[in-house]
Amino acid sequence: MLNIFAGAVGLGLIWAIVTSGIFISFRVLNMPDLSVEGSLVTGAAVAAMLIIAGAHPILALGGSALAGACAGLITGFLHTKLKIPALLSGILTMTALWSINLRIMDGRPNVPLLRVDTILTPLTNLGLTRDHAIIIIGLIAIIIVIAVQRWFLTTEFGCALRATGNNPHMSTAQGINTDLMKVAGLACANSLVGLAGGLLAQYQGFVDVQMGIGAIVIGLASLIIGEVIFGRTTLLRSMIAVALGAIVYRCIIALVLEAGLAATDLRLFTAITVAIALWMPTARTQIDTISRRVRNKGSSFSDGPRPSFALFPGSSRQKPGKGDH
Repeated sequence: MLNIFAGAVGLGLIWAIVTSGIFISFRVLNMPDLSVEGSLVTGAAVAAMLIIAGAHPILALGGSALAGACAGLITGFLHTKLKIPALLSGILTMTALWSINLRIMDGRPNVPLLRVDTILTPLTNLGLTRDHAIIIIGLIAIIIVIAVQRWFLTTEFGCALRATGNNPHMSTAQGINTDLMKVAGLACANSLVGLAGGLLAQYQGFVDVQMGIGAIVIGLASLIIGEVIFGRTTLLRSMIAVALGAIVYRCIIALVLEAGLAATDLRLFTAITVAIALWMPTARTQIDTISRRVRNKGSSFSDGPRPSFALFPGSSRQKPGKGDH
């Protein structure tokens, strides 16, 4: 059980980087970006091919981030310059990246990383398992990502990016180039997804062209679960909650699989989990509204005029005055 949780936490730290990228597009820019399902594989494929060619694993991760940023630039160009809706722009980019990823992998649907050094090799040479090694590396990576992301979003450019997502019309009136902000935000988001793809390839030891299917659902599930459990009152708390949500989600998946859920039903379970997580804020609001109404009814009844009951029917009447008839 400890080994299962170690693998789940290590994989959750990798997906925390993916969720951090989705946080930029989904929360900061308020744009659904489906291109992450393609950019994840692009980052993994670039890292694998660079490592096979003899590049250093850390340099390969840089290539993964750059490749993911290029995928985000394509989505941003389709949306801002060709005026294609954001959802369709992500679908078009994801579709195009399928062929591009196969080109990167020399036409092979699967590329193994056998007998090559990866970013885990120095730690595994010290006697650590791959799961423990990826926990250390993933923890360092997500701390750096959160620190850089928070610094970036609090700069003048980052504030303009957040303003574009909150109110694009007001941002345009203030002189902000919203098209530039959208392109830059999508590039930053997909660069993190590509970086996570490079880490995922080195951890799993292979790259598959289908490994990105369902990435947007997993990322949204992690994001919503983190926000519901840990809250998002501040920017830093939101980013930490997103990372913790990815770890919690992978631990839930590990527990469910250990309990006997068939692997073929995993996508169904993921869809149900996302639906419940998306419904929870609405359910909380509905429960608060109902409790508030019940509380108001009780207070209005207790504060209202109380009926008086006379012991004798005519005892409460006043005597008529001189001018009364």
